[in-house]
This record gives sequence, C-alpha cells and structure tokens, in this order.
Amino acid sequence: MTIHLLKLCVGADTIDDLAAWRDICLKEAKKKKRPPLMPHVTRMHPRRESEILDGGSLYWVIKGFISARQRVERLEPVIGADGIERCAILLDPEIIPTQAQARRPFQGWRYLKVEDAPGDVGKGAATDMPPQLHAELSELGLL
Repeated sequence: MTIHLLKLCVGADTIDDLAAWRDICLKEAKKKKRPPLMPHVTRMHPRRESEILDGGSLYWVIKGFISARQRVERLEPVIGADGIERCAILLDPEIIPTQAQARRPFQGWRYLKVEDAPGDVGKGAATDMPPQLHAELSELGLL
C-alpha cells in the first residue's frame, strides 16, 4: 500500500525555484559520478519506508500550497557533519506540478494518504499562475 510524504519547500517561492535547486543537485551528482537523483536530507527516517518506496512521492508545500511532487526513489541513512544520523530522501529529478491545495505550516515531514493527495496538473496547463488563484479556480471547477 502506497503512502506519500509531505514537506515544506523552504527557500523556494515557486516551482521554478525548486527546479533551479534540482539543477544544482544534478550538476553536483554528475561531478561526483553519482546517480542523477535529487537528495533531500531530513532529520528523521520514515518508519513506513516500504509503503513510501511502493510508488510514493514527496509532495512539496510552496508558499502555503501543495504545488508539486517528486517520486521517491530511495531512502538512505547519512551522517551529518555533527555526527548525527539523518535520512537522505533520494528523489526522481522530474518535478510534477500538482493542483494547488492549501496547507498550514508544520515542521519536518508528514505522511500523506493517496486519497488525500492532490492530482497532477496536466501537460500544457497553466502552472505559472499563483497557487492561491489556482486553488480558487479548482474549487470552482474551472480547472
């Protein structure tokens, strides 16, 4: 049974900001001859690893709205510079825009049930509009 992760995208104001961060990660991976995956390091290792790796994604909350997702490829333990073990969430580099869904701030990550996850925005859809406008138009059935 699949489950997703939900995480605040700190430091990014748009999906384009997330894509720029991804591009930096991919250049670094290429230099170090690592697989082309985007790592995101978090303090805690998810206990429901098998469910996440069964097709789960990391849904990004950008400026108060779930706006995009990336498929989770692997979870790996890493040791930080302070000697504390953390979890590297290795993400597929493809960033998939989603329907905007409002979320309040939270710390860390949360599990997100498949039935609660917003749908993907189709190719060619307007993804550069502000998330709040996208959410309002979706609620009215206009998107």
